Amino acid sequence: MSRIRFPQPPASEITPQEVWQSRRRWLAQASAMGVLAGAGPAALAARSVDDSLPALPGRPNARFSVMDQPTDWRDITGYNNFYEFGTGKEDPRRHAGRMVTEPWTVEVGGEVLKPRTFDIDALRRLAPMEERVYRLRCVEAWSMVIPWIGYPLSELLRQVQPTGNARYVTFETALQPEVMPGVKRRIIDWPYIEALRIDEAMHPLTLLVFGLYGKVLPSQNGAPLRLAVPWKYGFKSGKSIVRIRCVEQQPRSSWMMAAPTEYGFYANVNPDVRHPRWSQATERRIGDHFFAPRVKTRMFNGYGEQVAGLYAGMDLARDF
Repeated sequence: MSRIRFPQPPASEITPQEVWQSRRRWLAQASAMGVLAGAGPAALAARSVDDSLPALPGRPNARFSVMDQPTDWRDITGYNNFYEFGTGKEDPRRHAGRMVTEPWTVEVGGEVLKPRTFDIDALRRLAPMEERVYRLRCVEAWSMVIPWIGYPLSELLRQVQPTGNARYVTFETALQPEVMPGVKRRIIDWPYIEALRIDEAMHPLTLLVFGLYGKVLPSQNGAPLRLAVPWKYGFKSGKSIVRIRCVEQQPRSSWMMAAPTEYGFYANVNPDVRHPRWSQATERRIGDHFFAPRVKTRMFNGYGEQVAGLYAGMDLARDF
């Protein structure tokens, strides 16, 4: 098997540890006093976390975190795309609590030397948990900033040793029709399938996520594990994953099959390539007040220095 070299972020993108820690202390103090600027929803984020969920601490990783103010817990957990539970943004919160998440296993196979099935507890122990604050940009032109808890997907893939034929990685999500009212609508062919190129999957920014805000993932956010691929539109980050396969041929993901003129394989955030029904040039940050101006969308969601090299020589308008 050929050795894979992992792209590293440039020094200009690395936040000094002392700056990160200082900012975290300031945010904690300001949140406790309720004096964050504008007294917006994010001001009470730490106090609105659901205490019924088990704790899942992660060591803060400033190297891969953005300095943006995280979105409030209530917005992150109350405004979601998870079509298995319905197309409304509040449908996942209403219905996902019925999903069975324990026991849970993930089958990892395909073009690998050591195929294996992991239970969720083994996956949580596989590598040290990190807290990474990532931007999330959805194709519908809204965005959030989320403090995920997890570790790089590459840690899991190394355990099964992809072969030299492994050029892509597919992700299949859970299908529980008895508790997922959304699957009765044939929006796509269930179960949901997504995929990445192997170098995208092995990139250190691609995170296997088990929690957020220091708690295990709520069901509406993709419990018990999901992906976070921050330079791509949100639908590329599959939720509630049950099967991962390394394959040789480029697969067709669920949205590519359902709407091929609207959704391509790469789905890189690109303000210059509009969706057929709306512009991608700006975005609305969830949690901002009603009259807040829209924000300009950044190429690769602001992660260009880390990931642009993956697409050198490609036509990103054609390969959307």
